[in-house]
Amino acid sequence: APPDVTGYTNTTTDGIQVERAPVSVTSAQRQTPKYGNAELMDTGDGVPVSSRVSAKIQQLVNTLKRPKRPPLREFFVDDFEELLEVQQPDPNQPKAEGAQMVAVQGEKLGVVTNWPPSLEAALQRWGTISPKAPCLTTMDTNGKPLYVLTYGKLWSRSVKVAYNLLHKLGTKQEPLVRPGDRVALVFPNNDPGAFMTAFYGCLLAEVVPVPIEVPLSRKDAGSQQIGFLLGSCGVTVALTSDACHKGLPKSPTGEVQQFRGWPKVLWFVTESKHLSKPPRDWFPYIKEATQDTAYIEYKTCKDGGVLGVTVTRIAMLTHCQSLTQSCSYTEAETIVNVLDFKKDVGLWHAVQTSVMNMMHVISIPYALMKVNPLSWIQKVCLYKAKVACVKSRDMHWALVAHRDQRDVNLSSLRMLVVADGSNPWSISSCDAFLNVFQTKGLKPEVICPCASSPEALTVAIQRPLEEGSTPPGRGILSMQGLSHGVIRVDSEEKLSVLTLQDVGSVMPGGVMCVVKLEGVPQLCKTDEIGELCVCTVATGTSYYGLSGMTKNTFEVFPLANDGSSISDLPFTRTGLLGFIGPAGLIFVAGKMDGLMVVGGRRHNADDIVATALAVEPMKFVYRGRIAVFSITVLHDERIVVVAEQRPDSTEEDSFQWMSRVLQAIDSIHQVGVYCLALVPSNTLPKTPLGGIHLSETKQLFLEGALHPCNVLMCPHTCVINLPKPRQKQPEIGPASVMVGNLVSGKRIAQASGRDLGQIEDNDQARKFLFLSEVLQWRAQTTPDHVLYTLLNSRGTIASSLTCVQLHKRAEKIAAILAERGPLQDGDHIALVYPPGIDLIAAFYGCLYAGCVPITVRPPHPQNISTTLPTVKMIVEVSRSVCVMTTQVISKLLRSKEASATVDIRTWPPIIDTDDLPKKKPPLLHKPSNADTLAYLDFSVSTTGMLAGVKMSHAATSAFCRSIKLQCELYPSREVAICLDPYCGLGFVLWCLCSVYSGHQSILIPPSELEVNPALWLSAVSQYKVRDTFCSYSVMELCTKGLGLQTDSLKSRGLDLSRVRTCVVVAEERPRTALTQSFSKLFKDLGLHPRAVSTSFGCRVNLAICLQGTSGPDPTTVYVDMRALRHDRVRLVERGSPHSLSLMESGKILPGVRIIIANPETKGPMGESHLGEIWVHSGHNASGYFTVYGDEALQSDHFSSRLSFGDTQTVWARTGYLGFLRRTELTDASGERHDALYVVGALEEAMELRGMRYHPIDIETSVIRTHKSITECAVFTWTNLLVVVVELDGSEQEALDLVPLVTNVVLEEHYLIVGVVVVVDIGVIPINSRGEKQRMHLRDGFLADQLDPIYVAYNM
Repeated sequence: APPDVTGYTNTTTDGIQVERAPVSVTSAQRQTPKYGNAELMDTGDGVPVSSRVSAKIQQLVNTLKRPKRPPLREFFVDDFEELLEVQQPDPNQPKAEGAQMVAVQGEKLGVVTNWPPSLEAALQRWGTISPKAPCLTTMDTNGKPLYVLTYGKLWSRSVKVAYNLLHKLGTKQEPLVRPGDRVALVFPNNDPGAFMTAFYGCLLAEVVPVPIEVPLSRKDAGSQQIGFLLGSCGVTVALTSDACHKGLPKSPTGEVQQFRGWPKVLWFVTESKHLSKPPRDWFPYIKEATQDTAYIEYKTCKDGGVLGVTVTRIAMLTHCQSLTQSCSYTEAETIVNVLDFKKDVGLWHAVQTSVMNMMHVISIPYALMKVNPLSWIQKVCLYKAKVACVKSRDMHWALVAHRDQRDVNLSSLRMLVVADGSNPWSISSCDAFLNVFQTKGLKPEVICPCASSPEALTVAIQRPLEEGSTPPGRGILSMQGLSHGVIRVDSEEKLSVLTLQDVGSVMPGGVMCVVKLEGVPQLCKTDEIGELCVCTVATGTSYYGLSGMTKNTFEVFPLANDGSSISDLPFTRTGLLGFIGPAGLIFVAGKMDGLMVVGGRRHNADDIVATALAVEPMKFVYRGRIAVFSITVLHDERIVVVAEQRPDSTEEDSFQWMSRVLQAIDSIHQVGVYCLALVPSNTLPKTPLGGIHLSETKQLFLEGALHPCNVLMCPHTCVINLPKPRQKQPEIGPASVMVGNLVSGKRIAQASGRDLGQIEDNDQARKFLFLSEVLQWRAQTTPDHVLYTLLNSRGTIASSLTCVQLHKRAEKIAAILAERGPLQDGDHIALVYPPGIDLIAAFYGCLYAGCVPITVRPPHPQNISTTLPTVKMIVEVSRSVCVMTTQVISKLLRSKEASATVDIRTWPPIIDTDDLPKKKPPLLHKPSNADTLAYLDFSVSTTGMLAGVKMSHAATSAFCRSIKLQCELYPSREVAICLDPYCGLGFVLWCLCSVYSGHQSILIPPSELEVNPALWLSAVSQYKVRDTFCSYSVMELCTKGLGLQTDSLKSRGLDLSRVRTCVVVAEERPRTALTQSFSKLFKDLGLHPRAVSTSFGCRVNLAICLQGTSGPDPTTVYVDMRALRHDRVRLVERGSPHSLSLMESGKILPGVRIIIANPETKGPMGESHLGEIWVHSGHNASGYFTVYGDEALQSDHFSSRLSFGDTQTVWARTGYLGFLRRTELTDASGERHDALYVVGALEEAMELRGMRYHPIDIETSVIRTHKSITECAVFTWTNLLVVVVELDGSEQEALDLVPLVTNVVLEEHYLIVGVVVVVDIGVIPINSRGEKQRMHLRDGFLADQLDPIYVAYNM
């Protein structure tokens, strides 16, 4: 059976009487609810729509929202959608079982005959009949009375303010302020007298005051939002005090500076000495309270926005009357106020009700409380005050400081109003306070918690009990029940309970009910938590200028179960959560603003704060300096706790405390905390009275500007709605795949470049099988034609080679090799040269001598210890019999630093070729078989594997011919090359192509760009080059290094308009963002965006695609990243969520055939399906060159056959995933053009949760999250995802990145980051091709060599 709390039902069921002050009822109140059971759908201007009409419209909207299905021919209609786990409700969770609650009525508002008809009338009465009576005493920071304001003074000064407002601003014809206009009241917390004078001055002038905080600086936390409120209220005048005006930030001319977001205002100082005396015959018009707006109270919302709640004159008066009745206020009582007098409980008791009853207010400023927390208690004793208005923190502070006090006597107090008494955790302060001060005369029945909200004003206030009557019981409720919105009584022994004290009964003249939080305002059951709603004159009436929001808050018509409205009069939502207990007592369990719904359960921010504060050691964080809020990540709210830690705590303490807090919150609230952050003391943004500015804190957290000193993220424990891990389907057999391909009308994904045999061209070099013969032929026919020009960093020619010069130098090198002694035919020789001409001569020298050259990047003199072992490894693995190099490098290899890394005696003979002999070799070697080795190509892959491939003479010639045809290269052409000449296409373009095609190559070593970033583009412009090749690292260097210099380059005459093709040589997915920003940046210098493209090559075939001169432009498609993880291709529109842009990797080279195959089954794939790219071509490499002779791998990579379909052709497997797609474009031969899109390397891809992720996608997301992240690399360790980010900023930003990185990877990739490592710039290793070496980084991480700024292990 439901508990006793629910047993109470109200007896007044016979129609609800709401007492109204005698005023003319406006049409707004007569309005019957048109939309009884309709869902409230606000249209643009806040007019509710009846749901019967709207259901049809809604249906239409839903249909329009449904995504268009892609047409069949494009790709499979895929029902693919990664479904996030939706938490299924637990069948055992508690449900509300009580009867429907009944609205509860307060006592009648007993109108006392001598109550004034309006507040201004009250002021006039006291100001004239008891002018000497004290109205307000203000304290200074030493606790001495600063001044006493009498009722006479308050009256005369207010009249003066009113007169000046109406008659002394603007001109007689055009007054600046008219009755009904809004003006701002900007007064500091230590000057209640000036505030009261201004407030009543406005009331007398019938001007609407908008009290706000003093803006401390131009960029103050909430001041911009306040500015928006003032702007929307049309405020043009701000009233302030002399002292405050002097403190405002001024411009050099002495004007008050305009605050951010504020409208332009005229500052008006209200001190009497600055005002003109009103003429004898001028009196303010004093009338009965009306429906006109009296004042606007500002309210800060959960999101930091500021709303203005309008309170009418009749509401203000009725509210004062109902407070007077509840608190039994009488004339000339003394009341001590610690609260902010500009708004809320402080304003209502100490500015409004006090004047209605001619009471004497003792005002304690916040600054005095900071110095002396006991000051309010001392003033209660001194003035024998009957009433005090405080917050629970004032009681807490007094407790901490009370030991110094001897002669405290609180027996005069008949009422201690606790303004935040409805907050569940104020109970402990009340109890502890009573415990200590009961001995000092404090009576237990005096403590009166109250509940209030800006919209509903005072919702309830406990009255002092008659002495000797038993206090009402407390509600001890199960937290578990509350999280499901249900009231279940529990026992006090448990930790997981919430103890509530009641806040008294419904206010006089009001009616209260409780409605459900979601959907239509339906009455709750008696054992259900809902939002309290009140119906009374004494509430706010609207949010200024916001009719839609006003309707939802101030004009609510609660519905009974049968859908009928329970009242003709509108209710106001209070924003408080709670229930009405036995005997009509009201219990508040939290605020709507602090509500966090996690996994379908409700939690209150305040409760979580209370739990965190109760964790030992209490001394660790400051009470009241702790913020709890939720952020939405992956379609659910996640709880974030931010606390200020004391300066003396160690890292060890912090983590201990943090893990205890996590455990406490988990066991008491059964909810996981997503992120717990500690910040240095005093760094969280403050509200004007010292609390935490919550929305600003949240904003800083989300922007990565909070700068925590400790962070603990627990995504593993609290993110439970990830999609289920993908289960791989058992593979289908070949037959059904074939049928599947045919049934869906798919073409098998294959494509090819032009056929080499069919092309008729006058290619003289074709006669020769070997490059060495082509060079000899060119040396005879065109001896003085320049083949190579090498530039230095200044852009001038360092050296050049004609055909005959190259031939002669090659002969001399062959002579040296012959001299070295008996070289076997086909011996391997390592060439260790800097990028330049010597390298080319040495290469052809080796061919002339019948040796096999291997080009090796020389060790870096500044970084010998890491670069030299790679050189040594290549020399060893390639079985080189000697090393040829320059004198400088030869010395370097023998130097002391080098021998510390590699023993000098382990090198094969080192020959330096700087001084060449005069003589010719006896005879040039003539190779007999085109299938023998021409050279070896060694390169280190991104995963850190060293792989050498064998290139035969036939393949080398075929390669050069293919490139000649694709790029239309002839002896009259010039090509600029800014690449490393050691492997892949870079080597072929640098050393081989010019000899084959006869064009002139302008060689630009990429290392020279570090000295002069403009070198490459200047050369392209100066030599009027039409075709140029570069690497991604070169492109990035230009984009970053020349970004701001385009204008000065233009003025120096740099012109790129002649460039037809600018190809990035790469072995990866095209970096679209980089190529696009490069194109955009240099568009002003004449670069055509069509010119920029990429090529694609890999180990088994060094160039598969290359954007040539003819043929269509490279295309870009957008694919769904979520489908890619499932190895599926789903094309989407540009800009759709989870889309990834992929650029075609250039045109397929002549003589190359491509097919897409399933990497597991080796079956052919349909078009637009993701699979491994296989290639068949005359210039495929003929195998790996390894010491180990791993035959199985060799045959698998270089001679694979399809498992069905065309099983005869021999293919090489590239190890890259990609797909082919036939486009609408036509190529040079008039055929439809097939585009190849490369997605990424199989060996780089990470298997996580059964899905395939490409590191670059996660890295792109991470780099976008914060401006200080310059580079990022990810890898897996065990099965954790590790994210390494380079921080370009101060180290205090390091911890800001941890939550941001975790959030974005969850949101965009559905993965939980295990470790976030923040490192300095340059820690992530990058190879010469500009590719990240993630495996090196992983090794460094595991060996603890990264020297990180911070490592966060997410729990």
